[in-house]
Amino acid sequence: MKLFSPSFNEGGQIPRKYTCRGENLSPQIIWGDVPNRTVSMVLIMEDPDIPIPRFILPVWTHWIVYNIDPDVMELPEGMQHTDIIDKGVLQGITSFRKTGYNGPCPPFGTHRYFFRLYALDTIISVEPCSATRKNILYAVDGHILDSGELMGVCSRKKP
Repeated sequence: MKLFSPSFNEGGQIPRKYTCRGENLSPQIIWGDVPNRTVSMVLIMEDPDIPIPRFILPVWTHWIVYNIDPDVMELPEGMQHTDIIDKGVLQGITSFRKTGYNGPCPPFGTHRYFFRLYALDTIISVEPCSATRKNILYAVDGHILDSGELMGVCSRKKP
């Protein structure tokens, strides 16, 4: 599957308005080439460059959106911070222990932010209150038909 955003280029800088130091809006994410047998999709945004030792936390999760209808081809800019979105789409709990998008906020240096979209052959039956990265990845195990990835970077500017 192909994944892109009009908000930033692949491997490019994520604009300030999509970060914790800006408006903290979710960027528009668009995709294509979804497999025909897709029943639902999941989007997970995460930062693998967190300064916490990997044995404690392997990545920092910024956004989880799941049970996306396969006929939907994008997530709009500035999505709500609620568990349930239109048409049964749900949002999970991030590493911030909040629902909805939480933008890049690197404590230092430059971090990479991966947006990964998974096409599934099933609907995920995880309630939003327990939809952590771990639980979502457990639920999709064995059900992934295809995936796509988009990466952007964000740098902590020195004052």
